[in-house]
Amino acid sequence: MNDLAPFRVPERTGTGRGGRVRSALRRAAPALLVYAAIRALGLGTLAVWSAAHGKSWHTLLTARWDALWYTRVAEQGYGYSVRLADGDVHSNLAFFPLLPWLERGLSAVLPLSAADAGLVVSWLASLAAAWALYLTGERLHGPRAGVALAALWAALPVGIVQSMAYSESLFTALAAWGVYCVLTGRWVAAGVLASLAGLTRPVGAAVVAAVWITAAVTLWRDRPPGGGPRWGRHRRMLLGVLLAPLGWCGYFLWVGAREGGLTAYLDVQGGWGNGFDGGVAFASFLWDLGFPAGLGLLAGVALVGWLYVLGARRGQPLPLLVYGGVVLLLALTAKGYFGSKPRLMMPAYPLLLPLAAGLARWRPAPAWTVTALVSAGSAVYGAFWLNGSGPP
Repeated sequence: MNDLAPFRVPERTGTGRGGRVRSALRRAAPALLVYAAIRALGLGTLAVWSAAHGKSWHTLLTARWDALWYTRVAEQGYGYSVRLADGDVHSNLAFFPLLPWLERGLSAVLPLSAADAGLVVSWLASLAAAWALYLTGERLHGPRAGVALAALWAALPVGIVQSMAYSESLFTALAAWGVYCVLTGRWVAAGVLASLAGLTRPVGAAVVAAVWITAAVTLWRDRPPGGGPRWGRHRRMLLGVLLAPLGWCGYFLWVGAREGGLTAYLDVQGGWGNGFDGGVAFASFLWDLGFPAGLGLLAGVALVGWLYVLGARRGQPLPLLVYGGVVLLLALTAKGYFGSKPRLMMPAYPLLLPLAAGLARWRPAPAWTVTALVSAGSAVYGAFWLNGSGPP
């Protein structure tokens, strides 16, 4: 049932905040070790594969595709653009600022280049995301499910992106902690984290939606018979609601003021061939692929949709349903480079919860065997992918 129980604040245990954090970290330690081992396998496989093909694994992680654009923002600020032969303009205003800010800050205080600082941010953020995923799985289905959720997220086919100087790991960490704070009733923290997620990627709107819709449902259910919401009891919730959209809206409006138009950010994205058309372009892409490639890709989309429906039918809490649903919706209804869609869906970790809960019910031997096989497949695919077309 999607009642209010999943996002009530747990009772105080008498320990201080520091003690609760240490306790949560100790509980998550197995999940973090498993996550780190899977990602280390992926990096090791990438290093070997790249060396065999005369390429640098470090360059592939820090100086290709979007990583170059983030580094340029960190080093030179906004204002750089490239005009293509067909007239399209690729502007670095398309890239949200939090990752470049962190790259610039770290490279200013540590002996790191901006690109290497981006790598450090991604590696640390991916561990923070794994921690939040463990706590989410533990809260809903027990400790083994928490470990399984972190492991499955690490072993996604495009999991190598979590180890690149991209913004996905940073965004997922902020989003997962933000949604976890909603689950546990920490509304101000949820609002701050949603705002930071909104400074990281356009899909930060999904975290805002999770905060807003959950707050609205909570207020509706808490209204007295025949009366309106009890506003006085929910001051911290309302503060979180007000804080949540500040990052996303702030950057959107800043680009608008800079470029002289309220919809300027949408125009910037249009220059990259991106935008939202309700899935028309994606449907056309599937049709043009023909049989069997188009059918196979359609089956993959159907599987993703089935995982979402399965989570809903099994009573996944409202914040997770809203967040995962919005991430999925934005990824599947956007036009642009369709090879990026698996990467765009990677932050939708709630889709993995039914799989994690099922894996947690298996005996340890088959569960670890399946995890190891999936992790090996992810490592090989990630190395092949980065040495080939890559994740623009």
